[in-house]
Amino acid sequence: MAERDFLTSLFEAAIRAADPKQALAVQLPARPKGRVVVVGAGKGAAQLAAAFEELWGDPVEGVVVTRYGYACPCRHVRVLEAAHPVPDEAGLAASQALFEAVRGLGPDDLVVALVCGGGSALLAAPAEGLALEDEVALNRALLASGAPIGAMNAVRKQVSRIKGGRLAAAASPARVISLIVSDVPGDDPAQVASGPTVPDRVGRAEALAAVRDYGIALPERIADFLRDAPEDAPSPDDPRFARNEVHVIASAAKSLEAAAEVAEAAGISAAILSDAIEGEAREVAKVHAAMAREVALRNRPFAKPVVILSGGETTVTLRGKGKGGRNSEFLLSLVLEIDGVTGITALAADTDGIDGSEDNAGAFADGTSAAQMRRAGVDPAQALAGNDAWTAFNAIDGLFAPGPTGTNVNDFRAILIR
Repeated sequence: MAERDFLTSLFEAAIRAADPKQALAVQLPARPKGRVVVVGAGKGAAQLAAAFEELWGDPVEGVVVTRYGYACPCRHVRVLEAAHPVPDEAGLAASQALFEAVRGLGPDDLVVALVCGGGSALLAAPAEGLALEDEVALNRALLASGAPIGAMNAVRKQVSRIKGGRLAAAASPARVISLIVSDVPGDDPAQVASGPTVPDRVGRAEALAAVRDYGIALPERIADFLRDAPEDAPSPDDPRFARNEVHVIASAAKSLEAAAEVAEAAGISAAILSDAIEGEAREVAKVHAAMAREVALRNRPFAKPVVILSGGETTVTLRGKGKGGRNSEFLLSLVLEIDGVTGITALAADTDGIDGSEDNAGAFADGTSAAQMRRAGVDPAQALAGNDAWTAFNAIDGLFAPGPTGTNVNDFRAILIR
């Protein structure tokens, strides 16, 4: 099997392990006496809703929001689309629709929250006194900061009317069961989509500390609000959450394990480094590249043939105005580190099928990629300096574009050494 085909088969195995229907089938709640209302947000929310409808049957109602182009048909649950990664008016309307869906419920009713990655941007709902343009400016600042997801979400939760458990609080006294597809390192459900139905103990003090520690350049109105906010997001101890349940139904760990099984079946050893790797994409790539070179040149710490697997969520500090995303930036940095080394082929991709703002999930690379880019008129070092990984890989037909996958368990990285 050709290297790219092999790596693609691993990616596909990872996606199957996070398949919405398979993940939901073992976590269906008991039927309540009252109504069943589905709410949800994320890049795979529509697929989760469709799978839930098929498994649950009638009656069911509700609304979910997903990214533009990611919708799929549902019989009863209304599917809305909004912008990602920067919020828009459609996201504002979608958040209001979610609040309306849970309004007026009683203690015998059940809210099923289907939440996955991407929901933070899709759930636009600025706090009282702030406007959509403030939330847009905040998201742009966070995306450019290079801060880890936990730090970004700490801020988001304090300036939102829906995040940080507030949607679940609005559904009280109905019971809320949150079924989460985790795209965050460590699989903390309160971090996925900034936890609209899952509160956590991170408050305003922690948010202010994150701003300070990561040098986040907050817009002035957001900074003023965060400093003077009248109250924190709800605490997990709030009695409105007492009957609620939270289940992580799919995660990067499960997907990496599925990919490893496929590799082993093909006679290739698999080494899972971690499902929770964070850090600057280009720096994380240097560590992966050093390990791959050690295997290629010295047959340690793993014996060839082997595929090194990892997941998590890297970040990109914007330095230029190029096109790309964190996975393609990771791979472009890796390209420079393995330049001229034979026997190494790599794939880095976002499991939702889109890396950044373009139409690719990521890219392929090997020890010849840097030379190919130079022959095509692209200096890979300059492209990396300008955050222009998409252009570099497009020039050598190295982009990986499977299309939207209907799920999201974040970064998938596979480095094959023969």
